[in-house]
Amino acid sequence: MGALEYSQAALRIFGDDLIPEDVSNLLGAKPTKSKMKGDEEVGKTSGKVRIAKTGSWHLHAKKREPEDLNAQIEEILSQLTSDLATWEKLRKSYKVDMFCGLFMGNWNDGLSLSPEIMLALGQRRIGLSLDIYNGADD
Repeated sequence: MGALEYSQAALRIFGDDLIPEDVSNLLGAKPTKSKMKGDEEVGKTSGKVRIAKTGSWHLHAKKREPEDLNAQIEEILSQLTSDLATWEKLRKSYKVDMFCGLFMGNWNDGLSLSPEIMLALGQRRIGLSLDIYNGADD
């Protein structure tokens, strides 16, 4: 199994009544990006204006090349509270996940998550979402 070419990871929190400042205060960190439901968003390439359908709070890790998803998840979680009651409160109010983009350089690349990372996500009840992109030329 070869190593993935690179990876990206972000903690995402979504909710119609989400107020980014409140989430930041609970978690103890500022987001990479955030918005409230109803905020205007301008497309980076299209320039089109659209209205946010829900509120969101995102904290991104640095891109890792080659892939190092364990380090990215640790980078994100280490900035945030470890208080499990706070995480439970967030999870009951909002959708919370760790969204990861995995970019293959070959047709058979892979990765492993450490038991420590899986435990940290599980204790906080954070779902793991994976988008896997095939970079191989067929």
